[in-house]
Amino acid sequence: MSRLFAVGLITSWYSSNIGVLLLNKFLLSNYGFKYPIFLTLCHMLACSMFSYIAIAWLKMAPPQGVRSRLQLMKISALGVIFCLSVVGGNISLRFLPVSFNQAVGATTPFFTAVFAYLMTTKREGWVTYVTLIPVVTGVIIASGGEPLFHLFGFIMCAGATAARALKSVLQGILLSSEGEKLNSMNLLMYMAPVAVIFLLPAAFFMEEGVVGITIALARDDWTFILYLTFNSALAYFVNLTNFLVTKHTSPLTLQVLGNAKGAVAVVISILIFRNPVSVTGMLGYSLTVVGVILYNEVKKRNM
Repeated sequence: MSRLFAVGLITSWYSSNIGVLLLNKFLLSNYGFKYPIFLTLCHMLACSMFSYIAIAWLKMAPPQGVRSRLQLMKISALGVIFCLSVVGGNISLRFLPVSFNQAVGATTPFFTAVFAYLMTTKREGWVTYVTLIPVVTGVIIASGGEPLFHLFGFIMCAGATAARALKSVLQGILLSSEGEKLNSMNLLMYMAPVAVIFLLPAAFFMEEGVVGITIALARDDWTFILYLTFNSALAYFVNLTNFLVTKHTSPLTLQVLGNAKGAVAVVISILIFRNPVSVTGMLGYSLTVVGVILYNEVKKRNM
């Protein structure tokens, strides 16, 4: 792989991940489009369409079929959890600054370790669990020092983070046999339509009149439809670039990039949205990041 291609791929991965996060925050909070379920529905529609195009037409990943009704049920369960994690994250962005959202999101290893302990026979070494102490402690400190702390937003963000971890653990359990394993592109192609089916009634019943409001906003400000369309396409591009970076780089490179991505998103969001930050909050977030790095290091050495 050429150096130029690698740099372009990593830049695209960073840009799409951070871009969709900031644009979600802009639409849901600054722009005033207070419909996170409908926004997630748009994301899942885009993921359904683009996943099919990427696999069936562009051959960006080898197509993998669903071989049984049981496998379809397992994928559907993962799709619902995936959907809940995205909805929860989007709801939290209505109430929390991106910087604090990322601090809470960094606790994913903690939830993953808890679910793995409860749902599988796999047990980690005591050093692995010790590294999770600064992960959780950092978020507790950051919560106490967050000027814009919102309890409901925090609960939604923590729930979304837990759902992401639960999906990861369940995926390893449910799709463990060689005949059922799917790469991330194919899994997304099957999960996204399940999420659409789940979100359609939820959006219409819980966000009443959202379609009419969206059409009215588009008529009043044509740039709104551009924001919404670009945001939805970017949501798919996050998954595509994540697949490509995983495929074309080493696990170590991906790990280092992932650790830095959250910090970069925090800095950029503070510069753009100008949300107040405290020294306590930043110290708490830094402690969480250090804990995540230590956790990843220990996990790597135990592999």
